[in-house]
Amino acid sequence: MLDMKFVRENPDAIDAAMANRQSSWDREKFFELDDERRAVIGEVEELQATRNAESKKIGALMKEGKKDEAEAAKEAVREVNEKIEGLAERRTKLEADLYDFMAHLPNIPCEATPVGVDETENIERRRWGTPRDFEAEGFEFKAHWDLGTDLDILDFDRGNKLSGSRFTVLGGAGARLERALINFFIDTHTARGFKEWWPPIVVKRQTMFGTGQLPKFEDDAYHVSGDNFLIPTAEVVLTNLHAGEVLDADTLPRRYTAFTPCFREEAGSAGRDTRGIIRQHEFDKVEMVKFAKPEESDAELESMTHEAEYLLQQLGLPYRVISLCTGDLGFSARQTYDIEVWLPSYNAYKEISSCSNCGDFQARRANIKYRDPENFKGTRFLHTLNGSGLPAGRTMAAILENYQNADGSITVPEVLRPYMGCDKIERA
Repeated sequence: MLDMKFVRENPDAIDAAMANRQSSWDREKFFELDDERRAVIGEVEELQATRNAESKKIGALMKEGKKDEAEAAKEAVREVNEKIEGLAERRTKLEADLYDFMAHLPNIPCEATPVGVDETENIERRRWGTPRDFEAEGFEFKAHWDLGTDLDILDFDRGNKLSGSRFTVLGGAGARLERALINFFIDTHTARGFKEWWPPIVVKRQTMFGTGQLPKFEDDAYHVSGDNFLIPTAEVVLTNLHAGEVLDADTLPRRYTAFTPCFREEAGSAGRDTRGIIRQHEFDKVEMVKFAKPEESDAELESMTHEAEYLLQQLGLPYRVISLCTGDLGFSARQTYDIEVWLPSYNAYKEISSCSNCGDFQARRANIKYRDPENFKGTRFLHTLNGSGLPAGRTMAAILENYQNADGSITVPEVLRPYMGCDKIERA
């Protein structure tokens, strides 16, 4: 959530930020709500001063025996109290409306985010690895959905039978590969300084609100009993671990990681990536989350991106890193790097990780602050960051396609062999 004072004092900057995001905001409505709220507050303060003055009169008038005048003063106080109560109700309504208004405003892109209309204007930063030339190797590659079916490790028909479209059953070596990837990701992150958590996957509305999934993306969320939700990513729970808390500066940055199943309705993705396991309603993912001082968050974003890259390098999967432009930026992010892995079936790089610096945007929504008495009095909002490290399904798809052999088998990447107990996946 944006700082209301900043919005009030810098409306032109908000105009520019929303335009760069290919979005808009109702400037007139904001000031209408804010001006009325401030006017109500001012009126209440004046009435309170009047009430205090009249209240002081009552005691003095009673001592002087002026009962009629004292009663009149009491009546004046009662009338003022009624006005204050009425204004309090109006203030509550205005503040709720203003809070809802602010809750729908996306984050402001930082200066490092390139200005652009949509994904076609994202900027490539670097590449790693070289895609295989299957033609030069003398065989025609297969897509992961065909490889998985042929090897009997991906079962799309039974997934559909059990749960509907975009659900998949993993069997045999497919199930083992899923576990291997999750354990490899977690083991790598924890060895490199991240604290592992095992959080719940059912969360309250406020928890989803804290990271910016609600209210804007409610249609993409899975609702469960009551007013609860299945998480779309471990970012939601890891970030909200410290909701309503004040952290000590000397404990920052904090680096967290967790494996969770993730659930997304994908309401806005009809017709996109319908084949295979690229875009599923349920998938497994390992997430990274950081809590940092504002002056350190940019460096922590670079570090987080390199952590995701390190996983892909260890797996030997070709990838590229791009900077998302303002028109392609996520709701809560001020800056994002996407990492895209090479998929032969698409003849293109496809997103496998997204690493974002959210600034104090989520911290304001979830009320996460830090204290640093050596540098300032009181408390301030810290910065939060999140990144995929990595989704197991998309990584599996990349491994199947990039490590396939002419006979239909899959060579297991060396780093996964201790987890898999084999160096090749073949049809049983």
